[in-house]
Amino acid sequence: MALVAGVDSSTQSCKVVVVDTLTGAEMRSGRALHPEGTEVDPDAWWQALLSALSDADGLGDDVDALSIAGQQHGMVLLGRDGRVLRDALLWNDTRSAGAARDLIAELGLDELVARTGSAPVASFTGTKVRWVRDAEPDVVPAIAAVALPHDWLTWRLRGFGPEGESPLGPVLEELVTDRSDASGTAYWNPATNAYDLALFEQMLGRPAREAHGEGDQAAVVLPRVLQADAEAGTVDSSFLASADRRIVLGPGAGDNAGAALGLGAEEGDVVVSLGTSGTVFAVAAEAVADRSGTVAGFADASGLFLPLVATLNAARVLSSVAGILGVDHDGFAELALEAAPGSAGVVLVPYFEGERTPNLPTAKASFHNLSIASATRANMARAAIEGMLCGLADALDAVRAAGVEPRHLLLIGGAAQNTAVQEVAAQVFDLPVRIPAPGEYVAQGAAVQAAWTLTGSRPQWTVETVEDRAADHQPVIRRQYGAAVGSLTF
Repeated sequence: MALVAGVDSSTQSCKVVVVDTLTGAEMRSGRALHPEGTEVDPDAWWQALLSALSDADGLGDDVDALSIAGQQHGMVLLGRDGRVLRDALLWNDTRSAGAARDLIAELGLDELVARTGSAPVASFTGTKVRWVRDAEPDVVPAIAAVALPHDWLTWRLRGFGPEGESPLGPVLEELVTDRSDASGTAYWNPATNAYDLALFEQMLGRPAREAHGEGDQAAVVLPRVLQADAEAGTVDSSFLASADRRIVLGPGAGDNAGAALGLGAEEGDVVVSLGTSGTVFAVAAEAVADRSGTVAGFADASGLFLPLVATLNAARVLSSVAGILGVDHDGFAELALEAAPGSAGVVLVPYFEGERTPNLPTAKASFHNLSIASATRANMARAAIEGMLCGLADALDAVRAAGVEPRHLLLIGGAAQNTAVQEVAAQVFDLPVRIPAPGEYVAQGAAVQAAWTLTGSRPQWTVETVEDRAADHQPVIRRQYGAAVGSLTF
């Protein structure tokens, strides 16, 4: 039995799954926590990766390939000696919001979207690079390379790293990444499959070049971008029990692209993820450049594209309202199912944490249309689910407006297992809804990529489905929600 390992190095933790290459069945797994915060020493990720791999025996004698999917957008700055120059700024660090506004003011939103497929926002790597230029100018001359979390971990696993602390030393030219993660930097163009080096220089104030590329050898090194099935190298023998062992490394991926691979998503599939935040992304054959700035025109990890919309308010909407109503997860579902579609007119605009899409960072949540008759616990519970899903349905509309025609919808994340959420989703979205079984789909997607790199063909593993719901579209839900949102002034 040939085995491969997939890694999900997320914001919260590192998860490893070891799976059978023929079926995708999970054989064993491991996990280690990451520190909290929006600014983290990357060494914490490295130690967590080693711990999770040990826990899963992910570098064991029976594993032939490995790939790492990771949190997107994180900024890892390296000096010429391979050492990290400052703690990495993560996707959820918003101090670079002003830098995003400055870039738009300097170059114009239309030009930036045309050049990168996305409007710059605080979460992207490029705006963080710009923030460093403005807020920490003393760091800028020392920057020799800029990497993303999964790039840096793959580089370390190959044996590269700080001078004197790694087997092969600080060979920055060996940094590699993939299309999906590169497309989240805001200085790479998915349509041309190339870095926009002039744009990077506008951000940092220093020239850059792709690893092993032409140009000023003193320029900042950006990881070489590998295609979906390319080999990134091998795990260094110092991490293996036997020097004769060879574990191939895949190119890695961003977390959403990894999830799409793990789910077996293909062109026309839309994934709605209900985590702490919400995401809607689709696999598309053509690059998307949404001039409104709503849809990020990312690449996927299969050679196609992954237009994506993110919201700040998802599963926490339900836990917040459940807390108000004094019920647990199951009790909340039972309450919501007692109410009719539309919640007797009650609407929750769910901007508890402000909102990213639409861009309303200071907004707050609000209930609407409460009356003596309608203000029941059941209506409030259902309105919470409807409001959360309506925000994501608006995101799906934006993806459609960008030219993507979805066929059916995959609903994932912890909240997707709630029976009331499943029922309401079929009523809010005008597509058939499939709920895959709970799983570590980002890590599973990394395993897909590892097997693809090892064998030369993308595996077609079966994804178990726990629920399939035909579309039961109830237009009243979104009509009420749209009216409530339209009545607000922010």
